[in-house]
Amino acid sequence: MDFQPLGIAGAFLVRLSRHEDARGFFARTFCVDEFAEHGLPTQFPQQSLARSERRGTLRGMHMQLEPHAEDKYIRCVRGRIFDAIVDLRPASPTYLRQAHVELDAEDGDAIFVPRGLAHGYQTLAERTDVIYAMSERYSQPASRAFRWNDPAFAIPWPLADPILSPADASSGTAAALIEEVVTRSRSVATG
Repeated sequence: MDFQPLGIAGAFLVRLSRHEDARGFFARTFCVDEFAEHGLPTQFPQQSLARSERRGTLRGMHMQLEPHAEDKYIRCVRGRIFDAIVDLRPASPTYLRQAHVELDAEDGDAIFVPRGLAHGYQTLAERTDVIYAMSERYSQPASRAFRWNDPAFAIPWPLADPILSPADASSGTAAALIEEVVTRSRSVATG
């Protein structure tokens, strides 16, 4: 696997190293040793599959707060997505930066999203499947989101008029989430 930094501390595009022959190819999609060499977590106790039937479906921008913050390892296994991440870690050298990548089933690349980042994606093809591996179990009380079109970040979603869940359509502002994250990080730091 080839770990390519995405310009946000700890975030990587994880490209497959393919071994090809007349039958097709073989590629490792996860390796405990390679993740450890890059300082990444090696335990993912929860994995989920999200299917989006329609092109233009947008899921985001989601995260979980401490003590349930989660690292995510995400791969598109059918279709194609535009994936966006935003660094909301106040102590990060890349605080408030964003990065975007396109993932598709054909290339098989993945994105590693460290805890403390908001994540979302928009489907660019009909019937798209995305697999998530998470370092923490889902915790509804710790789950947070900000609006997909918040002008604070102006994420360049490729398709207008996205298909949204009611929860994503009514998410709060990025400013409110940032304030909550900063307040929590101060209270954790002061004990």
